[in-house]
Amino acid sequence: MAMEEGLVIKSTGSWYDVLKNDKEIIQCRIKGNIRLKGIKNTNPVTVGDSVDIEQSLNGEWMIADIHPRKNYIIRKSINLSKKNQIIASNIDFAFLIVTLKNPRTSFGFIDRFLVTAEAYSIKPILVLNKMDLYDKNDEMLMEEFEYIYSQIGYKILKTSIVSGQGIQELKELVSSGTSMFSGHSGVGKSSLLNCIEKDLDLRTGKISDVHSKGKHTTTFAEMILLKSGGKVIDTPGIKELGIVDLEKHEIRDFFPEMQQISHLCKFNNCLHINEPGCKVLSAVEDETISGSRYLSYLSIFQNELMEEKDYTS
Repeated sequence: MAMEEGLVIKSTGSWYDVLKNDKEIIQCRIKGNIRLKGIKNTNPVTVGDSVDIEQSLNGEWMIADIHPRKNYIIRKSINLSKKNQIIASNIDFAFLIVTLKNPRTSFGFIDRFLVTAEAYSIKPILVLNKMDLYDKNDEMLMEEFEYIYSQIGYKILKTSIVSGQGIQELKELVSSGTSMFSGHSGVGKSSLLNCIEKDLDLRTGKISDVHSKGKHTTTFAEMILLKSGGKVIDTPGIKELGIVDLEKHEIRDFFPEMQQISHLCKFNNCLHINEPGCKVLSAVEDETISGSRYLSYLSIFQNELMEEKDYTS
């Protein structure tokens, strides 16, 4: 039977929902030989993949091949430490939903997400959510957050589903391509999506009173097809995001503020650790480069990515 093209919009482990002809959603399994191509990920097929599908003699639809990905975003597998999990592929924008309290997103986590997005050629946008919760006691932290990330060129969008702040701009952005919503559980990803498109009715979770951390409400990544034409990939709350497939000397290239001045260092191969004549170290000393960003760089460089305790700003 002839091959047909489809778009993977949901993964539930062994079954995949595939959008065929932009209108029909069918359930597919993976054809056995896809698993034999030396893929080191726990999931050879992911949401966002463009795939070839075919119907077997018994009527079951199978994913026979995966088209080349323009990009993807990845994390360490939770259960299998030697393997990675591709969260989503073929993404135009990666929205990282951030909250400064209830729960608090650490600057270290933000930095690792930004490095990952930069490394895989995905445009990141920081969404500072729950603006209605912040008061005068939070002003200094908010100013620090805005100063650090806006001065190095990252777009920051402030949102609140209570006041409606930033919702229209967010809606316009997500309508212009394929986006990924990510962030810790409890930061309001599903609530924002429900606000963007009223009849989505995505499940939301309350914040745990004990640890002020969100409860997981999204189990598997899923692509939401918006009426506006945009596509949004809603991902599980990510506890930890690992930087994988990068060599140590490449990490510096994904910190824009370092990359801009690294050519001024005395040595072409300067790693900005303790080399003489390092302009990055000088910039950290005179606070031209944020100290918290530099600490994130050191932490990633030293492969301490999975140590939660070190990632508070």
